[in-house]
Amino acid sequence: MSIAVYVVAGEVSGDTHGAELMEALQGEWGEVSFRGLGGAEMAAFADGAVEDWVDDAAVVGVWEVLRRYGWFKERFDRALADLLDWKPDVLLLVDYPGFNLRLAKQVHERAPEVRIVHYVAPQVWAWNKRRIPQIAKTHDLMLCLFPFEVPLFEEAGLRSRCAGHPLVDELEEKRIGGTGHLTREGGSTRLSNTVGLFPGSRSREVSRLFPMMLEAVHRLVDFLDEKSELRFVAAAASDKVGRVMRAALAQSALPEGLIEIQDGGSQVLMQQATCGVVASGTATLEAAYYGMPYCLVYQVAWPTYLMARQLIKLPYIGLINILAEREVVPEFIQSEANSYEVALWLGRYLKDLQLREDLSAELLEAASRLGEPGTHQRAAREVALLLSK
Repeated sequence: MSIAVYVVAGEVSGDTHGAELMEALQGEWGEVSFRGLGGAEMAAFADGAVEDWVDDAAVVGVWEVLRRYGWFKERFDRALADLLDWKPDVLLLVDYPGFNLRLAKQVHERAPEVRIVHYVAPQVWAWNKRRIPQIAKTHDLMLCLFPFEVPLFEEAGLRSRCAGHPLVDELEEKRIGGTGHLTREGGSTRLSNTVGLFPGSRSREVSRLFPMMLEAVHRLVDFLDEKSELRFVAAAASDKVGRVMRAALAQSALPEGLIEIQDGGSQVLMQQATCGVVASGTATLEAAYYGMPYCLVYQVAWPTYLMARQLIKLPYIGLINILAEREVVPEFIQSEANSYEVALWLGRYLKDLQLREDLSAELLEAASRLGEPGTHQRAAREVALLLSK
């Protein structure tokens, strides 16, 4: 049996997850025709039938979207027309709620025979639960990353399943074993007295947080007696981010050689660092999965923060704290994300092995709720089951 699937993803992470799910669907059905919008990985898998638009579509913030409203409207109208003309069996939406929820509404109204599946549930539970009944009216299946999301959508009458988090598969592939030069500490393989710095993946975010991290390092080496033994390693998420970080380091007062900036390799560093500082986002889940003791830091422009606080009613911003439903890692937010607080936290945890072991155990326990490997295969089976009905 052949099925037709129109896929839409608008960010790099969605492109990765989308391509993996497309492969799993191919394995489930044997013959699948794909069309749609995504990134380089999805386009490659579909032999160009999926258009790579991620570089232009992945914008952050209300203002950026409004500035490019005409471009987004043109792409929306084109995608909708393509969908209505092709009439696939499934419209598969991967995250990207601003665009995808509107597209789902239009397709539901104008082509109700098309089954609508959303992979990576929109986090409306964080900013507007009133949207959930509206989503339930337009969607046929919601594939959630977190267990607590399922009842929120099912109570509104939407078939929902927790397939687990795709990160689990990706992080398991990057898990390292013990090697001769590593020191055994607290039951895990970690380098001695190594602090990992993870300032984020976006240049603007990094330009705010990394100078603060550098200042925290400066304070920390003054706090600790064994400062000569400390090693600091910062992970750059991309070449562009690396240039921002190196420019900030060059402008700092830190001695040459104290901080190493490495391109990529953040998952390896998370498995080796004694402890670390991590910018809010997916990296906090990655660090938790590997049990690296860390504190979370978050800074945005104050108008953006104040507007977000009006919309988001959750007690935490860290994904691992939300998942655990308690504060597992400390959250240094806005003015609290300063060099003094961060250096103080690092100093305590570098000096106290028991603190590190306790936090590592709590992180591993919370991260276990992300599920087992095989996320994309479970998601593909749910789509197949939906179509069989």
